Amino acid sequence: MHIQSVGIKDIQVPVRVLEKGGGLQDTIATISIQASMPGSQNNSCVEVFTSALNDSLGAISVASFSGILSEIQEKLQSRTARLEMSFPFFIEKKAPVTKTRSLMEYDCTFSGGIGEDEGFILSVRVPVTTLCPCSKEISVDGAHNQRAEISLQVKFKNFVWIEDLIVMVEQCASCELYALLKRPDEKYVTEKAFHNPMFVEDVVRKVAVSALAHPDITWFAASVESFESIHKHSAYAYVDSDEIR
Repeated sequence: MHIQSVGIKDIQVPVRVLEKGGGLQDTIATISIQASMPGSQNNSCVEVFTSALNDSLGAISVASFSGILSEIQEKLQSRTARLEMSFPFFIEKKAPVTKTRSLMEYDCTFSGGIGEDEGFILSVRVPVTTLCPCSKEISVDGAHNQRAEISLQVKFKNFVWIEDLIVMVEQCASCELYALLKRPDEKYVTEKAFHNPMFVEDVVRKVAVSALAHPDITWFAASVESFESIHKHSAYAYVDSDEIR
């Protein structure tokens, strides 16, 4: 019987991810690997997957993805192999007024394929603030705001750093978020959002414009979900670069 694909799913391992500044960040990744396999293949797939993965845990990068997948493809004689790794990535940020330092967490994903499933995608999920333009227009004393999440997936021709993608995305919202704010900082971010109201459609358009202008991004998909503070539902918008070029 021919099996379409085999793999391991949601294995959690400690990894080290290369930072833009040259350091290595220790984090915990959830990894899934799969490969197509001929019906005559008798090798232990789990052993092949885990062995290839364990050899590269010292420093995960785009380059190491290629090596892991090549090893899997060769040992299993697969037409295609794919690896997806999701992990929290931390960036130290300074509060806008008091410059208080804190760590912000961002969800990131590396997804790469080889063979018939060639390609690499870098994904980031960035929490931000949005403020409702309608609420601001009709209210005398204020406007409702809410936490939102921007998701961006990109393909690229030259390497793009996680940190640079996050900064680009944060600049497209009413205001960015911080892990720790003191009262002067709270005043700043509240007023910044108030003077920069946006619907989710506005945010996703700004992300798209920024991604289109990036010299190294060749494809992207962006979505924005606003967790509404005065509604039970969320607001949502999505754009794919294949539909707008």
